[in-house]
Amino acid sequence: MARLTLREAITEALREEMQRDPSVFIMGEEVGEWGGTYAVTKGFLDEFGPDRVRDTPISEMVIAGAAVGAALAGTRPIAEFMTINFAFVAFDAIVNHAAKMSHMFNGQFTCPLVFRAPGGGGKQLGATHSHTPDVIFAHFPGLKVVSPATPYDAKGLLKSAIRDNAPVMFIEPVPLYTSPKVRDEVPEGDYTVPIGVSDKKREGSDVTIVTYGEGLHISIAAADELSKEGIEAEIIDLRSLQPLDTSLSVESFKKTNKAVVVEFGHKTYGIGAELVARLQEEAFDYLDAPIKRVAQFDVPAPYAGKLEKHALPDAAKVIKAVKEIL
Repeated sequence: MARLTLREAITEALREEMQRDPSVFIMGEEVGEWGGTYAVTKGFLDEFGPDRVRDTPISEMVIAGAAVGAALAGTRPIAEFMTINFAFVAFDAIVNHAAKMSHMFNGQFTCPLVFRAPGGGGKQLGATHSHTPDVIFAHFPGLKVVSPATPYDAKGLLKSAIRDNAPVMFIEPVPLYTSPKVRDEVPEGDYTVPIGVSDKKREGSDVTIVTYGEGLHISIAAADELSKEGIEAEIIDLRSLQPLDTSLSVESFKKTNKAVVVEFGHKTYGIGAELVARLQEEAFDYLDAPIKRVAQFDVPAPYAGKLEKHALPDAAKVIKAVKEIL
């Protein structure tokens, strides 16, 4: 076992899958010579060569469109967007072609590709570079959407995504890349984590917190503080947004009868809204209090550091939400 950061776990997964399967290749802006904007593919060009590590023009539509074509031709491309904000430029290729190809042709074609996209705010990159648009991509059937919160899950889920015959949007929370608080024991060698299966990250009996990505870590911090006051929160990490597994969330909610949903996307029309709907649909008789949502404020992300921090969820906001329903 090695203690890896999220970024190191992703790098390890990419390297192992490229070594395992010669049909896997990486394409994107600056993934080769530069080694990736966040140094995820550093050294890959020397190791695998220019045929399998391809620098592309600065055109996300070209990256996504070429990736779809390559997947249909029998390879397994990993298309990296420098940031998920730029994926909007490639929307047609992602949701109209990659997501729908197999279904429109009755399974005669498969489109096995991974869109890797660093996402999320908190880095003072301004409103146009700080989106958390996970719910937008999760809205479209045919496209799987994954957002890991731990290095262990990141490596295992990325391996599963690369091997999957469906297109996968693999969203990597930028603030977690090198955070020392997110280091995790990651097994050496091959293992996978299934897509579409949630995970219980903390046992508790008083309230259920459902979250994913960056939200997991502020939820754990909040739960640790609440525990000092005798309040035990159970934490469910979704890990995947499409397909969405709510089985553990419903099971936990039936035990605690109270829930808080935490996400870094905007509150209105967000992942949290979908989860609230699912919980009340599937476990209404167990509801003892309104289900609270903790999310990013419905404003364009501020550039100023203190304002941006204020607009994003944090442990204090989670604690406040939990206490309001107890």
